[in-house]
Amino acid sequence: MLGWILVIVLIVILIGAVPAWPHSRSWGYAPSGLLGTVLIVVLILLLLGAV
Repeated sequence: MLGWILVIVLIVILIGAVPAWPHSRSWGYAPSGLLGTVLIVVLILLLLGAV
């Protein structure tokens, strides 16, 4: 259960880090790319039952 909550929180943060809003256009894709990588790792760990 805790793993799914973590995945949902990471998805919300990932959507918030997409450089689509004026305040974040200068950031590039680094924040969303990093969070996407973390999300993939957490999903893999969740599917393997490690979380």
